[in-house]
Amino acid sequence: MEAEAVEDIVIAGAGLAGLATALGLHRKGVRCLVLESSPTLRASGFAFTTWTNAFRALDALAVGDKIREHHLLYERMTAFSAATGEAAATVSLKMQGKSGPHEIRCVKRDFLLQTLANELPEGTIRYSSKMVAIEEDGDVKILHLADGSIIKAKVLVGCDGVNSVVAKWLGLPNPILSGRSAARGLAEYPDGHGLGPEILQFIGKGFRSGVLPCNDTSVYWNYTWYPSAADGDAEESVAKMRGYVLANLRGAKIPAVALDVVERSEMSDVVSPPLRFRSPLALVRGRISRGGVCVAGDALHPMTPELGQGGCAALEDGVVLARCLGEAFARGEAVNIKAAAALEKYAEARRWRSVQLITAAYVVGFIQQSNNAVIKFVRERFLSGLLTKTLVAMADYDCGTL
Repeated sequence: MEAEAVEDIVIAGAGLAGLATALGLHRKGVRCLVLESSPTLRASGFAFTTWTNAFRALDALAVGDKIREHHLLYERMTAFSAATGEAAATVSLKMQGKSGPHEIRCVKRDFLLQTLANELPEGTIRYSSKMVAIEEDGDVKILHLADGSIIKAKVLVGCDGVNSVVAKWLGLPNPILSGRSAARGLAEYPDGHGLGPEILQFIGKGFRSGVLPCNDTSVYWNYTWYPSAADGDAEESVAKMRGYVLANLRGAKIPAVALDVVERSEMSDVVSPPLRFRSPLALVRGRISRGGVCVAGDALHPMTPELGQGGCAALEDGVVLARCLGEAFARGEAVNIKAAAALEKYAEARRWRSVQLITAAYVVGFIQQSNNAVIKFVRERFLSGLLTKTLVAMADYDCGTL
């Protein structure tokens, strides 16, 4: 067993929230240690929609332009009826929000993670370091790792995902199964895909699907649905899941270009993870922070993907958390009870934003994928434009600077 190490700030998880928090602290001149359970950075999910609020967070971290340089700026979003093939709503994304102009791109997850990691001092991330248990010794947290080593931390930030050890330690209940599953993939077109600067959404017939070009040669797609016994063994392999998705898309009014993206794409080995979300009531009543411990990212606000805000909110978390902790460290307060006050300030700043996003995502997803005859009729005639505009409105948010 290694000798016990002592750290001021330990961040569990090198995902978007963990790396954003670490980089924000680095920009504030504060050192931290990031523990990542995998041997390398993990880029599951391939890409994610990076909305206006996320780019404001990335600009606060001074990496926004590095991301913009390699990813397409969208001009519009069109929602199609999967039943009729007709465009139910088109929303221009070249508009001004309350906090400035909107900016939406689909960013490759591995590119973003590597960009954030490259800005950190060498040795900040410790790989193959899975935290399995937490103990308290006064104001110090004793972290037990899977390899038998022990780290003592004065501040612990749980960015360790939907199955967060830190969230369980804080007493937050397990995330709830939404009843929906998701499949995702990324298609490469070396000679160019020919798609315009547009998000394409297909809604109805029990599923929601999207096609989003990342740049001139890469296209990301997603597909969410309510699984049932009739799906058979689709989840057993990538090939079967691809066939299942294509069969459902072909049974709807989906253009050939969307089918081609799915056919030629790379998919994750975990072909259809069930979608889970944190109960909004659990965040209203529960503890996001306690003492020198808090949670961020999916450890705080796992949500269904209809708003495309999970990763964006994680970047917001990182900026707000780094700002709160950085201010405490600047006053020389982070080694005592003032650290807890800094985390409580962060928790109150993020609580209601998280509740709002989780609730809106669930409601939008329910309406988009419902097969109820009344909801389908109202959705096709009246709600598609409103739902599309809701996605844009949720992104009209500024988490501030460091």
